[in-house]
Amino acid sequence: MHSPAVAAASVVDAVLHDLATSPHRGIVVDSPPGAGKSTLVVKAAGVLAAQGEPLMIVAQTNEQVDDLIARLGKASPEVSVGRLSAVDYAATERVRSHPACRVAPKVADLGGSRVVIGTAAKWATVTDGTWPWAIVDEAYQMRSDALLRVAPRFERALFVGDPGQLDPFSTVEVDRWTGLSWDPMRSAVAVLLRHNPDLPVHRLPVSWRLPASAAPVVAQAFYPFTGFRAGTEPGDRTLAFGAPAAGELDAVLDMAATTGWGLHELPARFTVRTDAEAAAACADLAVRALARDGVTGSESGTHPLTAERIAIGAAHRDQVAAIRSFLPPDATDITVDTANRLQGREYDLTVVLHPLSGRQDATAFHLESGRLCVLTSRHRHACVVVARAGIAELLDAHPSTEPVHLGVPVKFPDGWEANQSVLAHLAGLGQK
Repeated sequence: MHSPAVAAASVVDAVLHDLATSPHRGIVVDSPPGAGKSTLVVKAAGVLAAQGEPLMIVAQTNEQVDDLIARLGKASPEVSVGRLSAVDYAATERVRSHPACRVAPKVADLGGSRVVIGTAAKWATVTDGTWPWAIVDEAYQMRSDALLRVAPRFERALFVGDPGQLDPFSTVEVDRWTGLSWDPMRSAVAVLLRHNPDLPVHRLPVSWRLPASAAPVVAQAFYPFTGFRAGTEPGDRTLAFGAPAAGELDAVLDMAATTGWGLHELPARFTVRTDAEAAAACADLAVRALARDGVTGSESGTHPLTAERIAIGAAHRDQVAAIRSFLPPDATDITVDTANRLQGREYDLTVVLHPLSGRQDATAFHLESGRLCVLTSRHRHACVVVARAGIAELLDAHPSTEPVHLGVPVKFPDGWEANQSVLAHLAGLGQK
């Protein structure tokens, strides 16, 4: 078996080869969490820009746009970049750090920049001009109708994204489109491949974020047919606490430091969504990890476990607010956010409030496999799950009641399989 670096490099080389030779109008790259999607986008942009042809890049959020601009500035500082923005947009430090970046609300005001980058929403307002190539970043987060609005702007495109993450969502009823091959609520890649099944699809095989303790768990639960492996070996990543253990929370943290995973299980009980006991437990675990003078060791060196490197994730914004209310003033730098907003971000230690904790039912929202995938795949060292007992029984007692629609491809894995797989691993921690 090839080393992780060699395996990853061979796929990247194949993608770049297709960019130069493939007759297809589209190329798809699937990526597990932390496999280097942004690195591939930046490398592909540099290669295409070096050929002298203008390039457009479509991202899904302003945060992603600014991050890509900063990366482009480091990788290819000689390539001029134009940042499509709103009229009232104020350039961030990352954008200002690029040596050749111009910011404007219109393409005509970007001075013929070699690379023009903006959000899908912003590109939808552009009605003139075409580009030989487009790169669509986080393409699985993009709705298919958004792709249709920007498709006239490019001739060929590279689509890069993570098929295991959260699907696009809407706050309005969308049943009228269910089953249609062009359903606007399906991801851009799903509809693209439905109409163009012969497009080349590459898969990045290595996660450089997830440690060896996490990659097999996440791959089995959320990527059962493609899989991936960690870029590091067991023992390459370490998490150690300076202060000795002094209670149940510390025992959970020590288990996470040793095995990469921890489960803090609260007594079984049906609760309101903003379960105060569970919210307090999430905050207390993060604060206790910070207070114990943790130190991480990895291929990048040894570093203290600071508040900026700890995150707490939950399913709902009101749960996030409840958790944040329990954090003391000296721990406000700990990130607390929903799965939707944690996508693409990376931390050393994460604490996760399980979406099904304390619930009486298993709704499609809480069973969404992508939501749990995001929450359990943000860490480089360890992940601690906070949940009330009884989730496995809840899953067994609530089989799917979602209607089955003709013409809708079955999504794998489903929420039951993914949840049971993760829970089975967490339940076996004390037996190892």
